[in-house]
Amino acid sequence: MNFDGNFYNPSEEVVNNAHIKDWNKLNKFASENPEKFWTSMAEELHWFKKWDKFLDESNAPFYQFFVNAKTNITYNCLDVHKNSYRRNKLAYIWEGEDGSTRSISYNELYNEVCKFSNVLKSMNVQKGDIVTIYMGRVPELVIAMLACARIGAVHSVVYGGFSTESLHERIEDSVSKVVITCDGAYQRGKLVNLKDITDGAVDRSGVVQHVICVKRTGQEVNMLAGRDMWYHELMQLPIASIHCKAEQTDAEDPLFILYTSGTTGKPKAILHTHGGYMVGVYASLKYVFDIKDEDRYWCAADPGWITGHSYIVYGPLLNGTTSIIYEGAPNFPFPDRWWEIVEKYGVNILYTAPTAIRGLMRFGDAWAKRHDLSSLRLLGSVGEPINPEAWRWYNEVIGDGKCPIMDTWWQTETGMFMITPMPCMPLKPGSGTKPFPGIEMDILDEEGNSVADNEEGFLVIKNPWPSMMRTIYGNDERYVEQYWQKYPGMYMTGDSARRDSDGYYWVIGRVDDVIKVSGYRLGTAEIESALVSYPDVAEAAAIGLPHELKGNAIHCFVILKSGVTNADELPDKLKLHIRHEVGPIAVPEKIEIVDKLPKTRSGKIMRRVLKAQALGQDPGNLSTLED
Repeated sequence: MNFDGNFYNPSEEVVNNAHIKDWNKLNKFASENPEKFWTSMAEELHWFKKWDKFLDESNAPFYQFFVNAKTNITYNCLDVHKNSYRRNKLAYIWEGEDGSTRSISYNELYNEVCKFSNVLKSMNVQKGDIVTIYMGRVPELVIAMLACARIGAVHSVVYGGFSTESLHERIEDSVSKVVITCDGAYQRGKLVNLKDITDGAVDRSGVVQHVICVKRTGQEVNMLAGRDMWYHELMQLPIASIHCKAEQTDAEDPLFILYTSGTTGKPKAILHTHGGYMVGVYASLKYVFDIKDEDRYWCAADPGWITGHSYIVYGPLLNGTTSIIYEGAPNFPFPDRWWEIVEKYGVNILYTAPTAIRGLMRFGDAWAKRHDLSSLRLLGSVGEPINPEAWRWYNEVIGDGKCPIMDTWWQTETGMFMITPMPCMPLKPGSGTKPFPGIEMDILDEEGNSVADNEEGFLVIKNPWPSMMRTIYGNDERYVEQYWQKYPGMYMTGDSARRDSDGYYWVIGRVDDVIKVSGYRLGTAEIESALVSYPDVAEAAAIGLPHELKGNAIHCFVILKSGVTNADELPDKLKLHIRHEVGPIAVPEKIEIVDKLPKTRSGKIMRRVLKAQALGQDPGNLSTLED
């Protein structure tokens, strides 16, 4: 890429070899003919029955796409490739933190998914049932997700870093009668006992009938007779046949729920469906990361988050690509572990988070320069805005100045990239460039007017799109209230942004009470609820403050109950309590004990005032404060 003082421009070679050579032309077509644009993408996939209508808006904002079509996302992920020249192509190359490896072809993945689909059927898992999956980064996690989808069941993947409390809450909310877990996982050379955490969650729940456990570490775990079964033993039974036809699902049948933090304490389950989600993730990965048949693609996220669902599991398999999955930490045992993997497997595309980039950048250039990274063709960033300094390091040191960086903005709710470049586009460090073709976005002020260039405002999406969430599972009212109420007819993202004079979007951050730590969304209410559940704490407030590596770090303020005498020891005890109640990712950087909190007259904690005070900034208008 050459820098012209304003833009980093892709080389002629990159543009000439890209699927899309002229973004403006594609964007014009998609804007003028959204139905033709999306249905042309859909027609590249298999449908048991085609749609009667592209979009039904009669019950907005509960939009429906590809009305009355019949499909199954796993048919397009597996059967299509098994029945083609890709049959023996690798679907996944997996590397464990301990150095163990596995390679899985499309044919083998098909067989394993069919076998596990039959296992789930034998446990009376039926179409529409929700199955909770709580695992480390192992291939069986992908197999479990696909097996659920194949039989029309709905998967609910819970990130393996969450605590017993958080897992229990999600099992109860989704009424899962089957939970799939591992004995343990490796993390920085240590064992995390996932089965113990699962047992703690399941023992409290009256809904779980079966726990299936994958043997990863071989550590001793408790197996309750009649409830707990080993995955490998089930997969050897006669019921585990390699033949299992994909259930014909309606385009609007639920595919998965995924919990994400909101502005209230209770995490909300975002619901996605088979048809529209499939089209969105297929098209976005194909065009943004310019997927070629010979590519080796590595999304270095966790399958437990939406990035993993869309761009480790479904997007890559729909495109018939070969993906890398790595189990462990980026810098274990040394800071060049990722660069070693890129060199070893000839990775062409690397998609990761700014937190990881900043973390590896800290160790300097030498670790990366020990390795041949010349196989890389494209780089990507996800989870939060990437600061220009990290963007330039990623570009120059990892990409050798020749790999365009696809800086993507999207959400669990959107299912797919919403603001993103394509390889043919000029780039600006820190900007996600423009909305994906077919997506109409704007930045509004409080009254709903478009703001001027370079002014900050509320980021909204003005038209429905196929991969959008359909609702919050079990709570249609909350769905309407949270996403569609502020600006009727427009989807409220909850992020603030600005748009420059070139039409490039710059996402600034959350406007609601959600903190992004290392790209993970954590609700302030969830952290505060956990703090207040500690016997000595009367009130609590959590805020996010800028952090060099994590993007944001959690800082908490607590008011103690009267008569508490052990105040000096409490911050450390409260950190342990948060770890237990929510999980390690939610542990605050700092906990301050205070006498009072800034509140409005209606009792709402003014977190912006706490944030301004912590940063030494002007707290602004305080006229609404109670005191």
